[in-house]
Amino acid sequence: MNKKYFGTDGIRGTAFEKLNNKLAFRVGQALAKKFMIKEMVIGQDTRLSSDMLAYGIAYGAALAGVNVKIARVVSTPMVAYYSKINKVIGVMVTASHNPYTDNGIKIFKSGYKMLDEEELSLEPLIDSEDVLVSPKSGVISVTNEVESLYSTVYQDLNIPKSNLKIAYDSANGATYMIAKKIIEDVSSQTYQIGNQPDGLNINLNVGSTHLDSIINTVLSTKSDIGLSFDGDGDRLLVVDQDANIFDGDMIVYIIAKYLKSMNKLNKDTVVLTQMSNPGVLKAFKDLGIKVIQTAVGDKYVSDEIVKNDLTIGGENSGHIILNDLLPSGDGLFAGMYLVKVLAEHKTSLKAYTKEVIMYPQKLVNIKNVDKNVLNHRDVLSLIAKVKKDLGEDALLLVRPSGTEPVIRVTISCKDESKLDTHMNQLVHLIKQLGALK
Repeated sequence: MNKKYFGTDGIRGTAFEKLNNKLAFRVGQALAKKFMIKEMVIGQDTRLSSDMLAYGIAYGAALAGVNVKIARVVSTPMVAYYSKINKVIGVMVTASHNPYTDNGIKIFKSGYKMLDEEELSLEPLIDSEDVLVSPKSGVISVTNEVESLYSTVYQDLNIPKSNLKIAYDSANGATYMIAKKIIEDVSSQTYQIGNQPDGLNINLNVGSTHLDSIINTVLSTKSDIGLSFDGDGDRLLVVDQDANIFDGDMIVYIIAKYLKSMNKLNKDTVVLTQMSNPGVLKAFKDLGIKVIQTAVGDKYVSDEIVKNDLTIGGENSGHIILNDLLPSGDGLFAGMYLVKVLAEHKTSLKAYTKEVIMYPQKLVNIKNVDKNVLNHRDVLSLIAKVKKDLGEDALLLVRPSGTEPVIRVTISCKDESKLDTHMNQLVHLIKQLGALK
């Protein structure tokens, strides 16, 4: 299943090159042709190229007769939620955690990301040279409805006013305005960083891919919790007052534990990915919570949640989906849910998760190699050998990235020396056999 445009998380590439106004126009046209829609909403992050792509998509759709609402700078989950409630196509212009030189296009159909088959069927329409011109062009307008609708979700969450000191990092991205409004409504002791976007500094030494920034802020302000979002706001990583890092799996664990205690965890089941730490899987089992694991990618997590009518799932990279309320990963919402748990129980992250013992886990990104090396018989043989030696109570995942030109090798097991030995073997062989000529 080879796709020309779509990767793990929508369309992504270098802005003004692969992602230019011509491609944006064709995406707008393709969506109009495929779904025969009357209305579309478009949001964007703070990248220099986001305006160009947002209005390119809008023009393509409007020419085909679609009324387009431009939401300006909003987070990905805000667009997804508006798309779900109003049953319209939602488009988010963002490259998430990537640098400003990249950009991307995420598409939501009634709140949910398209699956592989739908993306494949859309690609020929993106390639088409035929321009659909409606007898009556659609109207392009700017709207504040996306933020207004999204804000109502927090009223239902009923977060108690808290004395918690909350530090948060908006990555100079899509959450820099909405996070301030939501978080300051809950606590009077808040500290925001990554809130000075200039079009060029999204994710630059801030956000969930650069945790030193939030760690330093938490320590210097003596905060109780630090929330670090990515560029488009659909991911969250967390640190506590002692600078311990809580990844997406741990965030799911905390919320699922709380929901189960309130008899609100549907079927006592959560969804995680193949990347999940074996230690957290054991902790779920000890709590009596079943885990369904999917391929890496929040759209696969979301699909499994919807198919099984479940409450929560996520990725350890920080995508957390609470499907009863929101259809997509939402860093801000997940962060505020953690604040709710801590405030109601008058506890800390460390105390609430004291029973979880995480296994050593390492991820290595191998650059400048041919991804086809993963089909080489010697690589396949070594992977099989390592998997057998690690046993069942471990994690081994070797895969090409869907968003970057790298091969990712992830290993987790109780014995760190065994982990290092196998990691070195795999990385060395992949580099040796996959070296680009």
